[in-house]
Amino acid sequence: MSEIRVRFAPSPTGYLHVGGARTALFNWLFARKVGGKFILRIEDTDLERSTKAATETILQGLTWLGLDWDEGPYFQTENIELHRKRAYQLVESGSSYRCFCTKQELDAKRKEAEANKVAYKYDGTCRRLSKSEIDAKLAENRPFVIRFAVPQDGQAVTWNDLVYGEQVKQHSDIEDFVMIRADGSPLYILSNVVDDADQRVTHVVRGQDGLPNTPKQILIYKALGEPVPNFAHLPLILDNSRAKLSKRFHGDVVMVSFYQERGFIPDALLNFLALLGWSPGMDREIFSRQEMIELFSFEGVNRSNGVFNFRKGDERNWTDPKALWMNAEYVSKTDLTTLLPMVIEEFKSRGMWREEYEKEKAEWFAKTVDLLRARYRTLVDFPTLGRAYFEDDFTYEDAAVSKNLKDPLLKELLPALAERFAALEFFTLETTEEALRKLAEESGIKAGLIINGARTALTGQSVGPGMFDVIVTIGQKRCVERLKKAAQLIS
Repeated sequence: MSEIRVRFAPSPTGYLHVGGARTALFNWLFARKVGGKFILRIEDTDLERSTKAATETILQGLTWLGLDWDEGPYFQTENIELHRKRAYQLVESGSSYRCFCTKQELDAKRKEAEANKVAYKYDGTCRRLSKSEIDAKLAENRPFVIRFAVPQDGQAVTWNDLVYGEQVKQHSDIEDFVMIRADGSPLYILSNVVDDADQRVTHVVRGQDGLPNTPKQILIYKALGEPVPNFAHLPLILDNSRAKLSKRFHGDVVMVSFYQERGFIPDALLNFLALLGWSPGMDREIFSRQEMIELFSFEGVNRSNGVFNFRKGDERNWTDPKALWMNAEYVSKTDLTTLLPMVIEEFKSRGMWREEYEKEKAEWFAKTVDLLRARYRTLVDFPTLGRAYFEDDFTYEDAAVSKNLKDPLLKELLPALAERFAALEFFTLETTEEALRKLAEESGIKAGLIINGARTALTGQSVGPGMFDVIVTIGQKRCVERLKKAAQLIS
C-alpha cells in the first residue's frame, strides 16, 4: 500500500471548534496508527472573513492538544492559480464550460421552478452554446462563471464511505455546479479537490456535513484524471436538544481555548471528544493517547450523531458533566511528574508562583498537589479551591463558617488547640491527632466538633482531604496562626 496521507483543513474564520478538534483528532489517530502523514492545510480563500488571529488560534489549539502535523501548515490562497489552471484544463477537455447567464436570468428561472413546485436545477443553457456563440460573448467581455458539465449518461456516482457504507448519487440529481465565480475566484468545491490531489491525500476524513459535496468532488477527480481518495464522513456533534453546537447559541463552551483556560488536561479533552462518535468496543472510557491510536478504526465510528450535554450552571458545572468527570480522572491519575508542570503553569498565570516552591519547598508543593488532586476536577481548582494550602490570603466560605464555627465552645477550643500545636516538638500525623483528641477528651466533647471547626479555620472550607493530612500540609506555624485568627469569627 502507498503511503497514507490525511489532512485537517480548517477555515480561519474563527476559533477552533470542539467539532473541528475531533475531526483533527480522528485524522491524527488514523495517520499515527498506520504510519501515515497528517497534513495541516488552512483553507483561507474566504478573504473577507479569514483572519491571521483565527489562524493563530487554530495553530495554538492544535499544539496545546498535542495534535502535531507532519506537513504544513499549507495555505490554500497560495494555490489559487493552480485551482484556476485546473478549472480551465477541464474547460479545454469539455468537462466544464463557461456560463454567461446573469443573476437576473437565474433568479427568474428559480422563481419559475418555485411557482411550478419543482426543485430548481440549472437547465444547462450555456452548455449548449456553440463555439462561435462563446467567442462572441467573450469578445463582448461578458462576465461568466465556470460550471462543471455533469455527465448526462444516466449513470451514478458511487463510493464506499468508510463510515456510512455504500453511497449512490444519480447524475440526473446533480446540477452543473459552479467552480469558478465571475470574478475569477475558485469555489471550495474545486479548490478542495485540487489541493487534495496536489498534496496526494489518500483519505478525506471530515464531518458528515461534507457528504453532499462528495459526489460532485468525485466527478471532478475523475475529470482531472486524479485518483479518487477514500472518504470517511464523521457524525456531527449536537447538543442535548439535537441542535448543532455553535458559539452563537452555546457560547465559549464550544471553543477548544475555553477548555485550556478552564484547566483541562489536553489528553482528557481528546479522550472525551473521541468518544463523541467513536467506540473502541470495550466496557471502559478512559484511554491513553497511545491506546486510542492502537484501537482506532473507522469501523468503530458511529453513524449516529454524538451528543454534547451542554450545561449552563455555576463555576463547577459549566460543560458536559462527563467531560468534567473525565478530566477529574486525569487530574487524579496522571503521573505526578506529568501533572506538576501543568499545575505550575496555572499558578504562574495567576501570579501565585513562588521562588521558594522551586527550591526549599519543591517537595512540599508536589506533596500538596498530590494530596489535593483526588478532589479536584480541573487544573484551575488548585490555585482557586486550594488557595488556602498555598496562600495565607484566602476566603472563608459562608456555608462552612455557619456549619462548623457556630458553637461558642470553639472560641476557647481553637486557641487551646493552637497552643498545643505550638508546643509540639514534632509536627506529624500522629502527634497532631493525639493533641487534638486529648483536648477533646479533657473538654468532655466529641473530637468531631474540633476537627470540623479546625478544618474551616485552616482552609475556609467544610470538606477536604483527611484532616490530619491537611494540618501537617499547612504546617505548624500557619496552623497556630489560623486557629487563633478563626476564633474571632465565632460569636
